[in-house]
Amino acid sequence: MNLNWFYTAIAWVMKQWHTLFSTFLDPAGGITWALSIVFLVITIRLLLFRLFVKQVKSQRAMQEIQPEIQKLRQQYGADKQGFSQAMMALQKERGVNPLAGCLPLLPQIPVFLALFHVLRRLAPGKEGLYSWDDTLTDQAAKAELFGAPISASFNMQEPKQSAILALTDGSYTNIRVVCFALIVIMCATTFFTQKQIMRRSGPVEGQAAMIQKMLLYGMPISLFVSGFFFPIGVLLYWLVNNLWTLGQQFYILKKLPPPGSPGALAKAAEDKPKVDPKTLAPKPGAKPVRPKQGRPATVAPSSTVDATGGSVDVPPASGASAVGTGSLDGTPAADGGPRSSGTAGRPGAGGRPGAGSRSGPANRGKRKRR
Repeated sequence: MNLNWFYTAIAWVMKQWHTLFSTFLDPAGGITWALSIVFLVITIRLLLFRLFVKQVKSQRAMQEIQPEIQKLRQQYGADKQGFSQAMMALQKERGVNPLAGCLPLLPQIPVFLALFHVLRRLAPGKEGLYSWDDTLTDQAAKAELFGAPISASFNMQEPKQSAILALTDGSYTNIRVVCFALIVIMCATTFFTQKQIMRRSGPVEGQAAMIQKMLLYGMPISLFVSGFFFPIGVLLYWLVNNLWTLGQQFYILKKLPPPGSPGALAKAAEDKPKVDPKTLAPKPGAKPVRPKQGRPATVAPSSTVDATGGSVDVPPASGASAVGTGSLDGTPAADGGPRSSGTAGRPGAGGRPGAGSRSGPANRGKRKRR
């Protein structure tokens, strides 16, 4: 597969940044080319920012289904195959992709390989390559960072080795010191970057956990081994890329902390509307309003007329109890009914119906039903 178009695109981006920095820096200086590589990283990461946002959303979705995954684990017990199938079905139902955490990383690999290919071919006296003219190519090959050309690597082969060593008086010392320092820092930042990704995504299960563990330990080890063959410019690219990732994830963890974390709880408390006690206090000179106390409920009196138009006795509203069936002296009332006791009603009301308690049937005083 011919990837010259891709190599040309990466070289063109570096060329544009180099042209910009050459307006106030030495075009052949190592700092100018180092800044071109740094801003190549920034350009690529800005283009991949949407993938990073998608990665964060996928990791949040994985965190939300963790309680359901724990229930599935308890349900299936030692049946790992059944648990794996049920978890995959749950992830499909919720639209969760466990591999989404690798989305920002995958497009960076071709960029990394393209830059490696371009810088590996750089050497003093080489013809122009990938949209660079002869002068620009020679400047890039000879540009030094801390006394080591950015196109040099810890181990080189002929004829590039002789051409590069001619720039350093045949000494490998500066080249290997700079390379080894960058390799160690590159591997350390890769490890901490992946560790921060795991902290941001929270606990995961199954395939996602295996991938995270492989990236946490496998990637730094592989970079340490292969870093001895990377040009200094490629090591610088990977180091700056890791630093960008660390800063970006620190910002995301602060602005969008994982659900249930102390940061998320503190952010939720800050987002709640705060009520100023002064707004609840009465204005100066105003009389405070107190809620009215509730009144005891009263029973509405029953009707004193039945359906036929006749009068019906109404039970007394007060709690006075009936006394006897006659008067105090035992004589019947003038109308034939029992005379109420003088203590049960108002004075002088003994001869009026309903002035006191009357004895009678159990349903007396109730409305007749038709």
